[in-house]
Amino acid sequence: MRIILVFLALFSVTAPAKNLAIDPDNLYPQVKLETSMGVILVELDRVKAPITVDNFLTYVVQGEYNNTVFHRVIADFVVQGGGYDQNYIIKKVHGNIINESGNGLKNEVGTIAMAKERAPHSANRQFYFNVADNTNLDPGRGWGYAVFGAIVEGQEIVDKMAQVKTHYDDGFGWEDVPVEPIILIKATLLPAQ
Repeated sequence: MRIILVFLALFSVTAPAKNLAIDPDNLYPQVKLETSMGVILVELDRVKAPITVDNFLTYVVQGEYNNTVFHRVIADFVVQGGGYDQNYIIKKVHGNIINESGNGLKNEVGTIAMAKERAPHSANRQFYFNVADNTNLDPGRGWGYAVFGAIVEGQEIVDKMAQVKTHYDDGFGWEDVPVEPIILIKATLLPAQ
């Protein structure tokens, strides 16, 4: 009886992962990002960034990006989010992933990439949109930042985000925090086309 209970407990923890609706055969999945400033549609590139795409999609289908903020906005550089809730409390991470920055995709205007710390393989859930051609973020003598897709609709929304007024937030302890929060209300993996 005890073995059955343990099995049932394990099954109840792992079962939701099997219902995530992530189709591994969809090489270019699309995700709809509903924000407080409008809708952005991104197409991801599983061919060139399979680990990064699957990581991002896991957060999407688990609803982990819903009601998060774009906490770092720098005009003519990036709009970054995905890591904090609306109270600037850090969201849980599933662990760091391998850096796929050498995949041939460039940090160009309209692309989506993974944020990371200084360590090369420290990306986990935070992502950013490039609002300029940021060649300095591509791999060179060292590791770069992994691009894993591009905006297919809503570039004008990201451009508006990049122009919002920002400040140093005492509570958060960061520069470049939007004065008026920009909310990622909901992220949805769209059905394969």
